[in-house]
Amino acid sequence: MKEGFSLEDLERTATIITWDGRRFVYEDEDFRDCHLELDAQPSAELRDRLLASIGTQAKEASRVETPFEKVAPQPQTWWHGDTKDGLKAPLGRAGARKVQCLELGQGMAQHVLVVGKTGAGKSTLLHTLVTALALSYPPSELEMYLVDFKKGVEFKTYAIHELPHARVIAIESEREFGLSVLQGLNSELNRRGELFRSVGADHISDYRHKSGKVLPRIILIVDEFQEFFVEDDVIASQSSQILDRLVRQGRAFGIHVLLGSQTLAGTYTLSRSTVDQMAVRIALQCSEADSRLILAEDNPLARHLSRPGEAIYNAANSLVEGNNLFQVAWLPDEKRNAYLKHIQSMARDNKYVQVLSQVVFEGNAPAEVSKNSSLHSLLVTTTRSPKPRRVAIWLGEPVAMKEPTTAHFKQQSGSNLLVVGQNDETAAGMMLISLVSLAAQLDPQDVRFYVLNFSQADAPYINAFTDTMSLLPNSTKFSGRRTLSDSIVAISDEVKQRINEESNVSKKKESIYLAVFGLQRARDLRQEDETPYRTSDEEPITPNIAERFNSILRDGPEVDIHTLVWCDTYANLARTLDRRTLGEFEMRIVFQMSAEDSSNLVDSAAASKLGSHRVLFYGEEEGRLEKLRPYGFPTKEWLAWVAEQLKKRKNEIPPKGS
Repeated sequence: MKEGFSLEDLERTATIITWDGRRFVYEDEDFRDCHLELDAQPSAELRDRLLASIGTQAKEASRVETPFEKVAPQPQTWWHGDTKDGLKAPLGRAGARKVQCLELGQGMAQHVLVVGKTGAGKSTLLHTLVTALALSYPPSELEMYLVDFKKGVEFKTYAIHELPHARVIAIESEREFGLSVLQGLNSELNRRGELFRSVGADHISDYRHKSGKVLPRIILIVDEFQEFFVEDDVIASQSSQILDRLVRQGRAFGIHVLLGSQTLAGTYTLSRSTVDQMAVRIALQCSEADSRLILAEDNPLARHLSRPGEAIYNAANSLVEGNNLFQVAWLPDEKRNAYLKHIQSMARDNKYVQVLSQVVFEGNAPAEVSKNSSLHSLLVTTTRSPKPRRVAIWLGEPVAMKEPTTAHFKQQSGSNLLVVGQNDETAAGMMLISLVSLAAQLDPQDVRFYVLNFSQADAPYINAFTDTMSLLPNSTKFSGRRTLSDSIVAISDEVKQRINEESNVSKKKESIYLAVFGLQRARDLRQEDETPYRTSDEEPITPNIAERFNSILRDGPEVDIHTLVWCDTYANLARTLDRRTLGEFEMRIVFQMSAEDSSNLVDSAAASKLGSHRVLFYGEEEGRLEKLRPYGFPTKEWLAWVAEQLKKRKNEIPPKGS
């Protein structure tokens, strides 16, 4: 029996039938003498049908739903709220008539801790909160930072509908990205501190009054925040320190923190003093241990919650008398999306423009090069720029709040790029985007490309290099296995000639970029496959193709001839390049691989822990090791647009010397 069950309470409202030793009788004065004859045992089919129907009806009867529209802000109040004195958002029904609201910004009610096991309604609660806040306040009054560590896409709808309040939206976030969000908020806290000091204010409402400026409140929402602390490392330590500072000092600067989790067990790296500063507690269905952790040792009532969405709101330092039982409002996906479309419309009607661009991190998908604003700007420009000293290529989106990750080619030794990993389609996309990046920055007369494509015959992207590069207004020579030696000989001769002419060069030479895709299949470049040969008895020994390739890697960068290589595994790479030659690649990208191979390539075993849609970029010159989401293979539409832009530029800009 359930704890607290009373048989007497049941008997008061039930019809009671007992067996007196001879027959069934009613425990009722009016029907005691009536004869009760039970029906025959039902058939198995009827019994199963009855039980299924009763189970379904019982489940439906136990459901309690409070439609969001019953508690939502009324349309005439949308975007009319201000956050000068705090935040207020409806969460659900408390009893028959009352609405339970989340209220932050007054007294100790500044930060929120939410706990609920799987299926308890935590995601529904967060959606209800975000939607209610976005309806109540304009983006100028409230900014949201939404970080989801779950293996799901709960927050993706806010990116799809471009929620104007959302400064950051992280889906299947990485711990590194979560830390960068905290670091960004820490910097914002410091910035606000300087602003407050400049006008002699000590809290946000005081600042707004004295400065006459609107400074939005900020709410950070982190679902499954315990992911910060799954490892005892630098990320956990720094996250704990910054969270503690945000919780302790954020109240004065209008920064609020909401941390959600399925359980508080195991979150020992988050100090108890930090948790104690989070005065608002919301407990959904959870274990007795979690109930005592989120509320108090003498307040285990959350374990009695019996249905999804049933919750306890406590803003009284977890005292039992502060418990407020409520039912989270139900907000189906289609209705939530309808509200978000209304919010989009309001942003357009009010001509709202975000000062800072929205940062969206989708950990479950590759990055999209079409969203790279820097590369886009280069491609649409119609002005001729001088040849840069450092030429950038864009690799992907960093696992941090900062600009897309770039590598730079410079006219110095070691300025070559190596990509190692078994995801050939992603590698092809990265190399193709790299070539497009170069074409976007360099005048067609300033650059020449050689593409050695050793793709497998059945690869879906096999013609991508030829099709795309042929559309660009740049000189490009394509080679396969049969013409490999011709290209290598031509480039190595160019390297040698430039070295010999370096002291009295009369004009700047064009840049040359050699792209080798599929080094593991370029057998002619392996040292053991060839020996030096003579063209005649009188001539000196001519270096073989492998030696010529090595000379390009070694001497090419100093005379502005650079190489980009993709190889599938470290073992195959070692068959072509020895340790010394490998050192000519100061820029390296590695996919997931063994710890040993990772250490050999980037001096760290970190690549062994990479998942899908993740690579490491290693820059030897800066001692840089950065995790990023590489760009996925570009779409045909984007590549066609690139070709159109570069052709347009060629037609609009007169050639040099004209």
